[in-house]
Amino acid sequence: MPPHIIPADTSTVWEKRADLAAPEEAKFLEGPQPRGFELVRAARIFLELIRGFRTLHFVGPCVTVFGSARFKEGHPYYAVGRVIGRELAKAGFTVMTGGGPGIMEAANRGAREIGGRSIGCNIRLPKEQKPNPYLDSWITFRYFFVRKLMLVKYSYAFIAMPGGYGTLDEVFEVSTLIQTGKIHDFPVAFLGVEYWAPLLKFLRETLLKAGTIDAPDVDRLIVSDDPAEVVRRVTEQVIPKFKLRYGPRPRRIKWLGE
Repeated sequence: MPPHIIPADTSTVWEKRADLAAPEEAKFLEGPQPRGFELVRAARIFLELIRGFRTLHFVGPCVTVFGSARFKEGHPYYAVGRVIGRELAKAGFTVMTGGGPGIMEAANRGAREIGGRSIGCNIRLPKEQKPNPYLDSWITFRYFFVRKLMLVKYSYAFIAMPGGYGTLDEVFEVSTLIQTGKIHDFPVAFLGVEYWAPLLKFLRETLLKAGTIDAPDVDRLIVSDDPAEVVRRVTEQVIPKFKLRYGPRPRRIKWLGE
């Protein structure tokens, strides 16, 4: 049956869907729902946005580090994550991550080890992802798209360490925002030359040749194995561009929930 034709007996279809007992977020994404259900979800999304804005308003100029949750302590990538966290903190940036384990934990840990600020945007998953123990503060989100908004909104640069689908999703969303002019002049770095080489080759030899991206979309990317070099290049770009400077932090207003 073509997908645009509605069966005559729709009750059977909806009963089967209800039997799936989908989690609330999955149900929300399954298509049209009762109006009351969707109104409540819209309100919940709005409140989650406000909670994120108020919580992260005071975190300072951030750099977001993306990377896999699967590289545990003892893995070479975990060690590099700690170094990038330390280097960013030494440069005066707040280190922001997805707040979970693996490379996210490593970057937060590196920042904390030298007294830098460490922030996490955690996500609620069916198999609970707990915030790592190296966070000064964190916020746990229900919706991935709200979490990704916060990871972008408060950061002046983005560093992609080795990772999987989540890391690719995050770094390509940032790249799309830059390509389409939604955000401007925000450095994007790939840390780990060997790991990212096949992807960068695909960008240059397939997408660029096909004309689906332009040369500046690739040329602007920072690619290195050296955390110190990445932080130096990020600092050289963002401090003069955005006129960042050290100064007093804004005052919190309690009645706004800050």
